[in-house]
Amino acid sequence: MDTTLEIFGAVFGFLAVYFTIKQNIICWYFGLIQVILYCFVFYAAKLYSDMILHVIYIFLQGFGWYNWKYGGSNKSELRVTLLTNAIFWIGLTILASVLLGYTMQTKTDASYPYEDAFIMVASLVAQYLMIKKVVASWIFWIVVDVVGITIYSYKGLYFTAVLYVLFLIMAIMGYWEWKKAYNEEFAHEK
Repeated sequence: MDTTLEIFGAVFGFLAVYFTIKQNIICWYFGLIQVILYCFVFYAAKLYSDMILHVIYIFLQGFGWYNWKYGGSNKSELRVTLLTNAIFWIGLTILASVLLGYTMQTKTDASYPYEDAFIMVASLVAQYLMIKKVVASWIFWIVVDVVGITIYSYKGLYFTAVLYVLFLIMAIMGYWEWKKAYNEEFAHEK
């Protein structure tokens, strides 16, 4: 496998998450480049759920940009909010991960089908919550990053594993930054 795509994907992924933490809309442009590159990386590694995830991400980058730009009240910028239905999102993640993992295990030659399926499903949940600027999106990302570091290391995707270590650190920072932003906005409304 060509590590050049993996390296460039990792760099653009780092920039995408950095700008996401800062709530800078440019994150979606860096994210688009990253997910296109990783479609090829994950296909070559036979991590098909991750590859499908990144194909979906291509479209979610545009949706995320639009939502951040116009998704607030009165077509204004979106504000950070809290999660109100955690049980639903956790249950959905577990159920969909098991179903997709079983499908990948029985219908493909996928490596680590259940773990890869979990990364896909939990990432989609985290991405949706991030698009909606929900603070808890970062908690989903933290769990995804821990699982991803392990799987990508086992698959020899070392640049990606290092990227996910950085993502883990950034997700922790993102959680605290967004929580702070929420608290500051809430304090201004009182």
